[in-house]
Amino acid sequence: MGFLDGLTGVARIGLGLAAVGRPAYINLGREADLPADRSVDAMRDRAHELLDRAYAAGVRYFDVARSYGRSEEFLASWLPGHDDALVGSKWGYTYTANWQLRAEAHEVKDHSAATFDRQLAETRALLGNRLGLYQIHSVTPDSPALTDKALHRRLAGQGAVVGLSTSGPRQADAIRAALGIEVDGEPLFRSVQATWNLLEPSAGPALAEAHASGRAVIVKEAMANGRLAARDAEALAAALHQPWATVVLSGAATAAQLASNLGAAGLGPSSVRPVEAETAELYWATRAALPWG
Repeated sequence: MGFLDGLTGVARIGLGLAAVGRPAYINLGREADLPADRSVDAMRDRAHELLDRAYAAGVRYFDVARSYGRSEEFLASWLPGHDDALVGSKWGYTYTANWQLRAEAHEVKDHSAATFDRQLAETRALLGNRLGLYQIHSVTPDSPALTDKALHRRLAGQGAVVGLSTSGPRQADAIRAALGIEVDGEPLFRSVQATWNLLEPSAGPALAEAHASGRAVIVKEAMANGRLAARDAEALAAALHQPWATVVLSGAATAAQLASNLGAAGLGPSSVRPVEAETAELYWATRAALPWG
């Protein structure tokens, strides 16, 4: 069974480690979610606790990235004995905060072939053949990764399923551009990971097109980086009820958050109270202004 077949057969909630792979992130309420001690050991312990709880609850898809601090390392040390866990990671951002809460830049974006080669080697050194999905991180319509044919051939030959994640107010344009890219007559991107939530649903039609064309669709930031935290189960349920969604990621930082997130699977569509969506431009400008903490 291939990775994508496995992905479509697992529990529809996955766990992402963006919030616990590094000491600082942009989720609201983070100062109350994590211990004062944000040492590597403390964050590894928190990540492993969440991984254990998620796995025991049936979660089988786990999401990390090169820029999520030590998330790949934390996941790699947990994977032995969890042979049916499915792993996706991302390249294209380099973590630059050196494990500090305050930094001039926490991550730097570069979608060049040189960055891909370097980060693929780093990811493989940690995850080896457990890497099932390798995604370009936060593609926007102006990304050179959409037009670099030499990079496309590198991606096609690296061994894992090729995917991309998107961000910004023009996610739909990036997704549609990616769907048209082929290498040797075969679609390059077989998976799309995008932000979709009750405040920012603009990528929905493009994600429906991706799903209809046979791609897996992974939803990230369903709780809008904590802006919908007071209604977390509803927010995740809203994403789960989109007919094009393959997996919806929980970004829980605490056991209580994870338990609440997993409760979304039991909520019907009528449980989701309406929320007035923002324009994509307003949503992404607000997100960009959120503090790292």
